[in-house]
Amino acid sequence: MDFIAIHAAGKPDTVCLIEGARAWTWAEFLERRNRLAHSLARLGLSAGEKVVVYAHNSLEALLAPAGVRALGAVPVPMNHRLVAEEVAYILDHSDGVIAFADNSFIPVVEQVRPGAGKVRHWILMGEAQRPWALHLDDLIERGSPDTPAAAASAAVGGSMIYTGGTTGRPKGALRGAVDPTILLGFMQALDLADPSHVHLVAGPMYHSAPGGFALFTHMLGGSVVVMPRFDPEEALRTIERHRCTSTFMAPTLIKRIVDLPEPVRRRHDVSSMRVLVVAAAPCPMRVKEEAMRCFGPVLYEFYGSTELSINTILRPEDVLRKPGSCGKVAPGVELALLDDAGRPVPTGQPGELHVRRYAGMFDGYYKDAEATRETERGDWVSVGDVAYMDNEGFVYICDRKRDMIISGGVNIYPAEIEDGLHRHPKIQDVAVFGVPDDEWGERVHAAVQPRPGETLDAAEVIAFARQHMADYKVPREVSLHGDFPRDAAGKLIKRELRDPYWAGRASRI
Repeated sequence: MDFIAIHAAGKPDTVCLIEGARAWTWAEFLERRNRLAHSLARLGLSAGEKVVVYAHNSLEALLAPAGVRALGAVPVPMNHRLVAEEVAYILDHSDGVIAFADNSFIPVVEQVRPGAGKVRHWILMGEAQRPWALHLDDLIERGSPDTPAAAASAAVGGSMIYTGGTTGRPKGALRGAVDPTILLGFMQALDLADPSHVHLVAGPMYHSAPGGFALFTHMLGGSVVVMPRFDPEEALRTIERHRCTSTFMAPTLIKRIVDLPEPVRRRHDVSSMRVLVVAAAPCPMRVKEEAMRCFGPVLYEFYGSTELSINTILRPEDVLRKPGSCGKVAPGVELALLDDAGRPVPTGQPGELHVRRYAGMFDGYYKDAEATRETERGDWVSVGDVAYMDNEGFVYICDRKRDMIISGGVNIYPAEIEDGLHRHPKIQDVAVFGVPDDEWGERVHAAVQPRPGETLDAAEVIAFARQHMADYKVPREVSLHGDFPRDAAGKLIKRELRDPYWAGRASRI
């Protein structure tokens, strides 16, 4: 289904994309999409090939993947916060043959470009020009406005999003074109299946949810307003200016809004907001209560992941009635809570959350069949979360079987950080885990065992981490240990290091 062409035919002059003072109608979006797709085809881009998009939120950051999908190729959003060696890894691992980049990332691109031999063409988005790059505006100008034949079957949803690596490296969660029926069920359950919606994209679109909700809104014919970078008062100002009716925000973004002084919040009319979706991390009840005081009874929540998509949905009428719940099973999803032997657990008892494979979830991890198999139990797939269900069918996430940290709605994988810190010549061993943080949910803690005879301090460890990994992965605190607790086989018992920080907490989330 080529929804861009369908809406451009039915309402060509309706605005569908807004960023600041710029706006595109459906007809303009379609023409730009088509011109870009034809130019990419002339560059040799074929169906199934990967195209990296390394850009801040903008109209062009939505245009690029649309042009890529129109040829049946796969967009790969690049996390803005990665350092050069992390960017280089994803460029290589993804087999990206074309890479888009906006002006702000040119310094990183110039570092990694000499080693990015799989990338045949670099395309800059913005005013900057470089002799080694093509330019987006030139490609749009030269391309044909005719709709590519592939667009009718390839335009909905295909992508590859890199998640953190539980075994030391990020993994590419590959998803083909998504069944529109599944998406429609999700949108109806979230009360978003209305083409009159004006959806605000507040978070970075390299995350699956902000980009996904923008795509879903467009699929149904709604308009999308893009914030290049989040600012809490600017978000309120944008909602008022464009009469935005829906948005998705991670809890940290909502918290920044509700923590604004009351006089600042009251300056802005946000009565247009009908659906405020929160997910990506547990949201404290105080934040939910304040959000409903600010926006009204419009708060929805879901549980999901890049791999499994949306699995449960909590509606506004249940937010206060079911504190701690992430809702009931979403339409089209079959969920099971299983013990270690694969048996369903009784009501009220925790079990590992599994979802039966369906057309809305990921196909697998790119070039990593073993990691994909580790998520599977027959037809069921799990990312390692533990939950229980009450007698009304509401699901409560209570723990994580694996070590992933969620800080400010961002998934952080200790194995990646441990792998990086093990490169420090003075470090004998390291254990990374999350500890409680009232603002971010969790913060990264590194327990470090120096090599015998070496002198090491926390500042040196943190400085080393900053050189080799994105800022959000850098430990916020470091503890130094003469030895680590180990079992009879010599395996590190991480929980003995972590548990004292969580004493008195209901869960480790």
